[in-house]
Amino acid sequence: MKRKTLRNILTTTLLMAMVISGCGSQQSAEAPASQDDAAREVQSVASEEAQGQEQAASGEKDVVTALLPPVSGTYQDKLNAWVEEFNAENQNIEIQVTTASWEDMTQKLDVQVNAGSPPDIAFIGYDGITKYLDSGMLVDIGDYLDESQLGDFDENVLNYFRNGDGLYGLPAYCEVQCIGGNRQFLEDAGIDWQSVQQNGWTYDEFREAIQKGVVMDGDTVKTYGFVFACSGVTAKDYFSIFVKNAGMPAAFDEDLKYAYTSTKMLDFLTDLRALIDDGSMPKELSAIDAGKRWNMMLTGQTMITGKGLSSFEKSAADNNALLESGDPNAVEDSIELDYIVLPVPVFDGGEQNAYGAVDGYICLTGEKDPDETHLKNVASVAYYLASGARAAETCQELYLKPVCESGRTAYEELTPIENKNEDNTKAVELLTEQIAPARSDIPADLGAEAIQIEDEVIVPKFQGLLAGEVSPEDMYQAIVDAAYDAFGEEGCVQD
Repeated sequence: MKRKTLRNILTTTLLMAMVISGCGSQQSAEAPASQDDAAREVQSVASEEAQGQEQAASGEKDVVTALLPPVSGTYQDKLNAWVEEFNAENQNIEIQVTTASWEDMTQKLDVQVNAGSPPDIAFIGYDGITKYLDSGMLVDIGDYLDESQLGDFDENVLNYFRNGDGLYGLPAYCEVQCIGGNRQFLEDAGIDWQSVQQNGWTYDEFREAIQKGVVMDGDTVKTYGFVFACSGVTAKDYFSIFVKNAGMPAAFDEDLKYAYTSTKMLDFLTDLRALIDDGSMPKELSAIDAGKRWNMMLTGQTMITGKGLSSFEKSAADNNALLESGDPNAVEDSIELDYIVLPVPVFDGGEQNAYGAVDGYICLTGEKDPDETHLKNVASVAYYLASGARAAETCQELYLKPVCESGRTAYEELTPIENKNEDNTKAVELLTEQIAPARSDIPADLGAEAIQIEDEVIVPKFQGLLAGEVSPEDMYQAIVDAAYDAFGEEGCVQD
């Protein structure tokens, strides 16, 4: 998708040649071999610009399609107003949105990509870029945005949507995915949660803490120390969030060798299984989905839950308000919950590396030679959705700060959040500083292979590990076998 850059170069070269010729000077030997070729490029650009002007004059609009999930609780409700506003202000562009649940989002997008007819814009996590880049359908939008638009975003977050020299999307937010606890239960178990927020904790400290959090009612567990949603694809979250603190912050090391063949992986899997065998987590962990996980938190069935998001503080506060007012819409059998943000423990051989869920708007095309005017329009729509008031309202609802300057400016105009836990705010800010850096150096083909191993080997084996059907040794060996097949032994970490 470098055609616009090429055209700019050719246009400049032609104009320079014309100026030199007009001054009676001899043409440089480095001029294009054929000025006719350059002239045709200039004419093509002019034709596309004229096409856009004709569309605006005729009332015909260039349709930009988008596939979007419920990014926040009211995102899809607000989306209609945002789209209506954009369509009214842009005479030559019309946004058409298809919504999907989080559960259906990836499947729908994969089907459309495989059929060669993806939407122009889709909302995904940055880690899916290599998969879709490998399909050849991602658009490098760096050539279609101006410097002010690119400069609007925090560079370290924008880099998550880069691969090599290309920029394939724009971030909507950076969300730290961690764990969270019930303040009263933590204090009852003698856990100094403020110290944990500030200083973190080791795996051994965490293991001991969640054992203290188990409350028995006779022979029945009334409250578990820790529960993580692991049903279906949510097992991927548990694995991905925790593995970053086990000495493997990415699937590839700095030498681009596949990291999960390290013996650190076997130790990591053994440690996670031990939390279940201790009785600190439910034995049926692999059957607990995200909804049940949060219900268990609200009803006092666990001291700590995962994955934890900043917005859970708001969800807990909202339910507390319903309980206080006697509203029947409060979660059945729920208790008052003061939600506390907590970091993931650090395993032996690891360092604190928070998991940053950087999600946003990628741009795609199913055409081999897409229309340049359309691609510029797609980039404009992606920027609109990721910036300004849209970013501000979405991030505030998620209890996050925007990652673009226009979003932060709009954020200051919003009504402040009442009764925000400042300890949580500081904890999230600290964790954000500890997010593992973007790895735009991982080639698309390697990234796609790693995703395939994750989907076909790691996730199903991990579910089996949690259910007690697969041993840590068997899962580790399955990863090693798949990695050797994909990358060769020389392409894998061997320690």
